[in-house]
Amino acid sequence: MNKMLLAATASSVLLLAGCASGTDEAMTTKLDELNNQVSQLNEQVSALRSETASLTSKANTATDAAVSAQEEAARANERIDNIAQSYTK
Repeated sequence: MNKMLLAATASSVLLLAGCASGTDEAMTTKLDELNNQVSQLNEQVSALRSETASLTSKANTATDAAVSAQEEAARANERIDNIAQSYTK
């Protein structure tokens, strides 16, 4: 019983000692690199969102212009039809 208790105590001390060690330099460097990559990706996402918003705005403007041109064409055709009908009467 004492041997098992001593073995359990020794293994738990070793386990805790292994967990208590600080991060090594390689791990810190890797974390810094990953943080930099995350920052760059966040910037790229922000830029793409901004570009998407700009393109959406331009597309909406073009759509509005097309609708306006279509309405003007319909009115012009209507005027031409009215003129043609006045000659035939």
